[in-house]
Amino acid sequence: MDTTDAFPSLGSSLRMHRPAPGIVAFYDGRMAGRRAYSAEPNWLDDGAYELGVATYAIVSGEAALVYDTHISPAHAAIVRRTLEELGVSDITVVLSHWHRDHVAGNAVFADRPILAQEETIAALTRERNTIEDGNPPIRPLVMPTRTVSDREVLTIGETAVEIRLVDIHSRDGTLLHLPDEGLLLAGDALEDPITYVAEPDRLEAHLADLEKLAALAPKRILPNHGAEARIASGGFGPELIDATRRYVERLLACRCDRRLAALPLRAFIAEDFESGAVEYFPPYEAVHADNVRKVAGSS
Repeated sequence: MDTTDAFPSLGSSLRMHRPAPGIVAFYDGRMAGRRAYSAEPNWLDDGAYELGVATYAIVSGEAALVYDTHISPAHAAIVRRTLEELGVSDITVVLSHWHRDHVAGNAVFADRPILAQEETIAALTRERNTIEDGNPPIRPLVMPTRTVSDREVLTIGETAVEIRLVDIHSRDGTLLHLPDEGLLLAGDALEDPITYVAEPDRLEAHLADLEKLAALAPKRILPNHGAEARIASGGFGPELIDATRRYVERLLACRCDRRLAALPLRAFIAEDFESGAVEYFPPYEAVHADNVRKVAGSS
């Protein structure tokens, strides 16, 4: 195997897309046969990179809001350099939640405001040593500089961005809603094709907040994990919310329905693949099997 191809320098395979006016997506991963960091098991390759990860910037004039700092400082440095080349001089960061693949590049923005909700700051504080000593390490883990609250409105140049706090995927989900554009930047609260269950004891709470998201009636949704072509072409429709809700409901049903629990992912939500609400990606079979184990074990 050509090791140069198998282990490219971090950030060398990062791709940039323009899914909507004023939105820049920075996408990496979902590249068969390639790992970004190591042949050994690690959180970067065996999660975000394998499944594909996007972070976003909302750009208006000289101002930009960076939504998550990507999976390494090298990625974050490319994001920052790209924005500066676009004429951006005023950068604000908002973190979608505390998980490593969303905060790994914080140090690159240490001189800028880094915003997060209180639950995110609490989780980062609690997990700081584990995060900094992980494989790969995130050291130093630069912490947020101030908190945001639900429905707070940030003004980025001429763009109004509404903060929405949700308990989906993790209890500290922070989403960005651009009501004038009908656009929702969803972090990991919505994922294509299925949600990754991080907190199996909170699925009922996740369902309640999925109903709140549906009430926003977004026209387009940009998740942090999903098919690159769909993200590049403008994102997913509101049916992604419905597909996520159905998936979570069926996971809960797996606690007492062993036949359902035994189904592979392709059959588990066959109608959503058939309709195009989400796109089948084989590595998510393992994610689904792990989700079922977690949920069955939490009953």
